[in-house]
Amino acid sequence: MEYYSKQISDLIGELSSLPGVGSKSAQRIAFHILNMPKDRANSLANAISSARENVKLCKTCFTLTDQEVCPICSSNKRNKKVIMVVEDTRDLVAYEKVGKYDGVYHVLNGTMNPMQGIGPNDIRLKELFERLEGDVDEVIIATNSTTEGEATAMYISKLIKPTGIKVSRIASGVPVGGDLECIDEVTLLRALEGRKEL
Repeated sequence: MEYYSKQISDLIGELSSLPGVGSKSAQRIAFHILNMPKDRANSLANAISSARENVKLCKTCFTLTDQEVCPICSSNKRNKKVIMVVEDTRDLVAYEKVGKYDGVYHVLNGTMNPMQGIGPNDIRLKELFERLEGDVDEVIIATNSTTEGEATAMYISKLIKPTGIKVSRIASGVPVGGDLECIDEVTLLRALEGRKEL
C-alpha cells in the first residue's frame, strides 16, 4: 500500500539511493525539504544542479573543482616537488584537514581491482607519470589500507623506483581496511609523519 503521493515517494526513493541514507533517514530528509521555505528548497535544488553542471576534474591533480586548476595546484605556497597519491577527493580533504602537509596531490579516482576489471589504464596512472617527468623529489603513496589500495601502492612503487624519485608509503596508524575519510586528524598526521620509503 502506498502511503505517499508519487512525488513524495519519488523524492524519498531518490534520497534513499544516496550512500549512507536509509529509508527512514530519506523520509526525514524528504519531509524536511518539503517543509522548508520555497526559496531555501529552490536554493538547495540549484546548488545540486549547479555543482553537477560545473564541477569537473582539476586538469593537474584530478580532484573535483569548479575551476580548470584547483586551489591547491594553483597555490604558490605548496611544495610542488612532493606529490601525495590518494584514491579520491575525500582522501585529499582528509589530509588537508590535518593542516600539516604542504605538498600537492594526485587523485587516482579509484584503485586497481582485477576482480572488477579495473586495471592501471582505468585510473589516473598515466597522468601521474606525466607529472613525474617534471621536477619531483618524492611521491607519497596514501592509498587506503585495503587489498586494492595496497596492490595499487605496490604497483606504483615498482614503476617509480627506477626513476630515482623517492617513494614512500603512509605509515601504520591507518587501520587495515579503513577509509582515510573516516580517520581522525591525529591518526592521519601520525601516519604521514611515520611514512617509510618503499
